[in-house]
Amino acid sequence: MESTKVGIREFRSDLAEYIASSTPVAVTRHGQTVGYFIPTQGQIEADLAALKKASKTLDKLLAAQGVDVEAVVADFKTARKKVSAPAKVLKAKTA
Repeated sequence: MESTKVGIREFRSDLAEYIASSTPVAVTRHGQTVGYFIPTQGQIEADLAALKKASKTLDKLLAAQGVDVEAVVADFKTARKKVSAPAKVLKAKTA
């Protein structure tokens, strides 16, 4: 696979573009290659597949234990409101 040669300043300014690309980049400084950037494509798909598998496993475990997910979420939201309410009062007093 052919690499693209770019100066270090150009590489820094266009980094997002190079990350999205699948082409390796030879980074140069004063015409001399100082490094290579090789974007890794496909890792995201593997991460998503692993996350989906973990989610399905968790769903099965929760169902086997008879856990009501909506009830857990509601309890969490209630607990979160109780914790954040004193912080809001404290902010109002210090303002």
